[in-house]
Amino acid sequence: MNEPVSVREVMNREYVGVSESDDLLETTELLVREDEAVALVLRGNDPIGVLTREDILSYLVSEGETESAVVGDAMTESVPSISPDARLPEARDRMAAWSAQWVLITEDGEPKGTVTEHDILSTARLESESTTNAETDVEGTQMATTGQAATTDGATTAAEDSFDEQGICSACGTFTRSLASFNGQLLCADCRDV
Repeated sequence: MNEPVSVREVMNREYVGVSESDDLLETTELLVREDEAVALVLRGNDPIGVLTREDILSYLVSEGETESAVVGDAMTESVPSISPDARLPEARDRMAAWSAQWVLITEDGEPKGTVTEHDILSTARLESESTTNAETDVEGTQMATTGQAATTDGATTAAEDSFDEQGICSACGTFTRSLASFNGQLLCADCRDV
């Protein structure tokens, strides 16, 4: 069984960083232009909060005025973070605990990148995360917890036909079985050749 993928292997090393004194409207335009859902609010190199699309909408609904608004008026002052050496299941659990769609990757207190739900889903290894308890019957044939007996003649069973190597290519978005890590991204055979 394969080890779970580390956060370092799939993290996006580029993120939108803003200051708490930046203009809210300009920051919103930046998020739209960069097609990002979240901006990391930094004081120097220290992450002090985040500004999400939801934060912006909430501020607009409650305050309604954007002309003099700054990022600090609308930001959330908590930042879910994790080490780059953590495994994807840990990152997924951290997102769930914070009800977030992303997590900040920090090393020695400095931001290194982000991991999103999409990053985790595109590299999910269903077989390595499943907790399939196999039972052995009297003849030594394994039975998966679904009750389906494994075949002894070499035919593929549901457990053997796993999605262990499937995922989405980081470059072209193709769903494929042959992904390989290259320069921090998981790429299909076609994108590795380019």
